[in-house]
This record gives sequence, structure tokens and C-alpha cells, in this order.
Amino acid sequence: MRLRVGNDILPPKFSHCLRACGRLDSCIPVFNTISFWKFLVREKGLLGGLATMLVFLTVGKHWLHQIEGMPSAMFFLLWLLAAILGCAFGVVRHADAVALRLGEPLGTLILTLSITGMEVSMVSAVMLSEKSNPVLARDTLFAVVMIVLGGLVGTALILGAFRHHHQEFNLEGAGAYLSLIVPLAVFALVMPDFTRTTAGPTFSTNQSGILAILCVAIYIVFLGIQTVRHREFFANPNPVEAMEALPRSSLGASALLLVACLVPVVILAEELAIVLDFGTKHLAAPHPLAGVIVAALILAPEGLSAIRAALDNQLQRSINLLLGSALATIALTVPAVLVVGILSDREVQLGLKMGDTVMLCVMLSISVLTFGRGRTNLLQGAVHLLVFLFWIALIFED
Repeated sequence: MRLRVGNDILPPKFSHCLRACGRLDSCIPVFNTISFWKFLVREKGLLGGLATMLVFLTVGKHWLHQIEGMPSAMFFLLWLLAAILGCAFGVVRHADAVALRLGEPLGTLILTLSITGMEVSMVSAVMLSEKSNPVLARDTLFAVVMIVLGGLVGTALILGAFRHHHQEFNLEGAGAYLSLIVPLAVFALVMPDFTRTTAGPTFSTNQSGILAILCVAIYIVFLGIQTVRHREFFANPNPVEAMEALPRSSLGASALLLVACLVPVVILAEELAIVLDFGTKHLAAPHPLAGVIVAALILAPEGLSAIRAALDNQLQRSINLLLGSALATIALTVPAVLVVGILSDREVQLGLKMGDTVMLCVMLSISVLTFGRGRTNLLQGAVHLLVFLFWIALIFED
């Protein structure tokens, strides 16, 4: 017979210890040791990120500025990617823990805002670095939209269709997301090419301030709709039994660990930008590739959560994650980078090239068509992947 203490089932030897001595207090140090080691194993991503952050803030502060060849650049790239991804998955895990305690749609909103906060922090850190990249924000924003609406939505719909044939979602919720994504994406990524106040694909200071205020204001209105006035728009039309169990940690502990996982991501973002800049120049790689890598890195944990939800026939949660991520990226990252540009007097180029503008319009159009009904199927997912793969091909061949 095994004994249970809290949520842990004790091994036989500790159960025997309890039965032999008849007292719990004498075995508490053993239990604390077990819980401590379980915590270390569970938070290995956070620990690795913190260790990497400390190394680059101390003894390794000048390592990246002395890179001489691709072998050393690849070593640092893989190291930083592993550290950032470990913390990113920790962010998702702890955001999920908070989500399970708060319920939907607040849970998904917490996860979306956590990922967006990570993105804003990374892009802002790179913008404020010595080697400022004026187009990184644009490339990252565009890559997020294309990866989310193309690659991740397509993969989720295809895998969900393979397992469940047809999947249903709440039409009002998807429509609410797209009604904001379409105009905000056009305002941020297309209109800078057509304004005449400044030369180049940029906004003037006044235009940047107005757009930043409007983006934040409309997103606040959307949050009111999502969390208070029309929460039913974002609920699963066919509720299924939740697959997750309640987390062991408390709400406060999960929130604290979530913030702790975000800190290394922000600190290491600037170091990653140095390696990416060296790699793209050394290999003569396409300039937008750095933005694609940053976007894919940020979206990896949330994308996996959305695909898993689609496989579990929780398509509405998948849509909330994916479309919510695209919306939050535009509505929050754009104001953040514009404000950073104004305060630091740095140029921020948001306008896309003509070919990218066409690809963006195509992606937005098929998204409206896909989510204009209440059901999805295999063909719709295949179309999204088609556009995504063609965009990837254009990056390397343009």
C-alpha cells in the first residue's frame, strides 16, 4: 500500500517508514527533499535560462563581440536558442497553470499576453541595442502574422481534421478577432508606404503617436468584449471535458514563476540579435530571416499548445490562442516599438515591400473566408499552409 501526501504518492520505502514510526514529522525532511528535487527537474528550463543570463552578464559579456567564424557563431546561437526556448516553454506552462485557475477566456488571454510581452521585450531590447535594426520590428510583426495565420492555423486545422473530420468553433469569436486584425495589420504594415509626411516606409511622430493610442484603445475595448460583455463568443460551442488537471502550485507561485521565466528572455534577446546579425551577414542570408527566427522562437510554445488543443477537439481554444496572438502582436507590439522609437529617436520602418504586401493581403483574405463559417475541414488547412510555404520560398528566392 502506498501513502499519499498532498498530490505526491510516496515510494514504498517511505510509506514503510511512516507505518514503522507512526509519525509524519520525523519524515518531513525526506518529503521536502523529494519535492525540492522535483521542482528543480520541473524548472530546468528556467534554471538553464537564469544560468545563461548570469554567464553573459558577467564573464561572457564580451564573447559575442569577438566572434570570428561560423562554428563559434553556431555554438552561441544554439546555446541562446536553447536557453530562450526553455524559458519560453516555462512561460507557457505557468501561464497555463494560471489559466486553469482563472478559467476561459481569461486563461487563454493570460497566455496570449505573456507571449506578447515576451515579444515586445525582445524587439524593444534589440531596438535599444548598439546595433539597432530599423526593420526588425517590421520583419518580426509580418513574420508573426504569416506564421500564425499560415503555418500554425494550417497545421492545427489539418491535424484536427485528420482526427475529427470536421471541427466547429464560435463564429462570433473568430469574427471579433479578424475584425481587428485586418484593419490594424493594414494600418501598421501597409499604410507607411503610402504616407507622404516622411520619406520612406515610416510614420511621422504625430502619426506614430496617433496609431499607438488607437491600437491600445481598440484592444482595451476588445478585452472588455472578451472578458466581460460577450464572454460566450469565445467559449467552445461543444464543451468537452478538460484534459488538464489543476496545477499543484498556487496562483501566486505560478504568476511569480511566469515573471521569472520572462526575465532571461528579455536579457538574452540582445545577445541573440548580435549572433543573428553576424550569421546573416556572414552567410549573405535574406535580411528578413532574422525576424522570422525571432517570431518562430516566440511562437513555438504557444503554437504547440494551439495544435494540441486542435487535436483534443478544442478548436475554439486553438483559435483563441492563435488569432489572439496575432491580434495582441499588432495591437500591443506596434505601439511599443513606435513609442520606443519616439523616445530613443530611432527610425522604425514598418512599411512592407510590394511583394510582402500582396502576401499579407492574400493571407488576411483566406483567413476571413476560413473563419467566416462555423466549421473547418482539411482543405482549408491545406490552403493556409500553401500560402505559408510559398511565402517561405519567396524569402530565400526573392
